[in-house]
Amino acid sequence: MPPEIRFCRTTDGYNVAYSVMGSGPIVVAPPGWVSNLEQLWDEPLTRAGFEALSARNTYVRYDKGGTGLSDRDIPRPTLDTLLHEVEAVIRALDAPRVNLLGSSQGAPTALAFAARHPAAVERLAIYAGFANGRQLASKSVQQSMISTVRAHWGMGSRALADLFMPDAADTSALEMFARVQRVSASAEVAADMLELLYSTDVSELLPMISCPTLVVHREGDRAVRSQLGRQLAGSIPGARLLLLPGRNHAATTPEELTEVYGPISDFLAGPVETSPAAAATAESFHTILFTDLESSTALTQRVGDAAAQDVLHGHNDVVRAAVAHHRGREVKHTGDGIMADFSSSEAAVNAASEIQRRLTGAEVRVRIGVNAGEPIVEDGDLFGTAVQLAARICDRAEPGEVLVSNVVRELCAGKMLTFENAGTQTIKGFAEPVQLWRVVVPE
Repeated sequence: MPPEIRFCRTTDGYNVAYSVMGSGPIVVAPPGWVSNLEQLWDEPLTRAGFEALSARNTYVRYDKGGTGLSDRDIPRPTLDTLLHEVEAVIRALDAPRVNLLGSSQGAPTALAFAARHPAAVERLAIYAGFANGRQLASKSVQQSMISTVRAHWGMGSRALADLFMPDAADTSALEMFARVQRVSASAEVAADMLELLYSTDVSELLPMISCPTLVVHREGDRAVRSQLGRQLAGSIPGARLLLLPGRNHAATTPEELTEVYGPISDFLAGPVETSPAAAATAESFHTILFTDLESSTALTQRVGDAAAQDVLHGHNDVVRAAVAHHRGREVKHTGDGIMADFSSSEAAVNAASEIQRRLTGAEVRVRIGVNAGEPIVEDGDLFGTAVQLAARICDRAEPGEVLVSNVVRELCAGKMLTFENAGTQTIKGFAEPVQLWRVVVPE
């Protein structure tokens, strides 16, 4: 008997269809490219996969907005909207913690959610996954694939079949592939999803994942090269990598299903554990904030030492109050500013915004820079590349401005904060250009 179809509503205002089957630890599976809950259940091969995963787990699958049984008329998808769908499903389950299983395009969604919501995720399994969609193929191949989808969607395209299941023994898997396409999404939505896949990059979030993680990949996968799986596993603290033989990205036989879902089900159904590396990451990740007074030397020359010190004290009081209000920690006074440490990027950005609001109209303005990473902690102070970049970002900010690194913006996704693109800038001491974002400070 097919599982009941349920619906939940995302914060973006559309309904997501989901189903629940089995018992045991809850496993939420962000879907791959496109899906249809009913059609995939009707296909014997995919149904066998669901039954294998639900034998020891409460297996929860859903259709992304724009696909399957979920609302079809939605805005163009983004990584944030995909994360909001995961949030909506977990909220509907009323589950404080879940396991995540991300396969193919579902992998970046699962990875980003695990990084941004560490308290909500117990375990993470990834199959045929990747972190940076730009590495999947050259730009010309990407455009060719998107054009093929628009022209041949639902028609059993040989180009798509050769990519996803090159070693299929007969045409039955290809026919199933075409059937699922036809009922899962329109050609335009499928192309939009593919464009999103190619543009998504969650690489910077991988070191922040603190739950036990298993990465499974086929060595000859033509759709997602195994090298990308190796890179992914190597970037997540304590992650285990399992390489399987074969070239098929999508399973075409029950034996292939067992190869993949057997170890994944065992891993997800196992006892809760926290690896030493993951625990160390949770403790060692910091968001660093620097403030810097505008033209403090000129201020001293203009108003004198005593008055300048009064201005500095006023700045210090405002900064310290905001840091404390948002549960940060003052690391040290830098002469013309303060360095602070936060366990949450959202808290750091909110503290920075509060500082700028409270200093509006003050004698002098302040620059603020924010970065996140894994600094060296020694005697209560922080050192290393993450700290150096935060200081350099502060130097690049204009008076009255808050600039943040891309990793900070990524960590603040879905937090009702607004950022403007401040461009990619060359920063002294850093070989690669750095993408910066300007915080829109609410009034």
